[in-house]
Amino acid sequence: MKCPKCNHNHSRVIDSRQSEDAHAIRRRRECESCRYRFTTFEKVEKIPLLVIKKDNSREEFSREKLLRGLIRSAEKRPVTSEQMENMVDIVERRVHELGETEITSAQIGEFMMEELVNLDEIAYIRFASVYRQFKDMTVFLSELEDIVKRVKKGD
Repeated sequence: MKCPKCNHNHSRVIDSRQSEDAHAIRRRRECESCRYRFTTFEKVEKIPLLVIKKDNSREEFSREKLLRGLIRSAEKRPVTSEQMENMVDIVERRVHELGETEITSAQIGEFMMEELVNLDEIAYIRFASVYRQFKDMTVFLSELEDIVKRVKKGD
């Protein structure tokens, strides 16, 4: 670490502790040349997660965008805001657990639908109809039949 006073390249750490916001390590250092003491902060550098959209453009992952889509799908349904927040937490955790720097919007959509089908079938159909862009009624009916089969298995 370069000394801010004399620009010497070597310093020693005198004290280390967590910063007040707990997102960094605060280090007190002393220059080995001029003995000047100074503070540095060390934090994990987060590489932004990029979402590859259908048109191959990229944008930064947005938790808020997931939540907005879920809120629209669950409108006038008995789904609480806490349930929606928890579902977005689960999907976001799954996305980050992949350990990748890029993910397709299709993969995120599948994660959302896997969680949503267990939360509310109507919200699931609404989300799926936008996400999968049902081309005609047969695709829509096929999706409905799959849900009916899942519900019957659960009985």
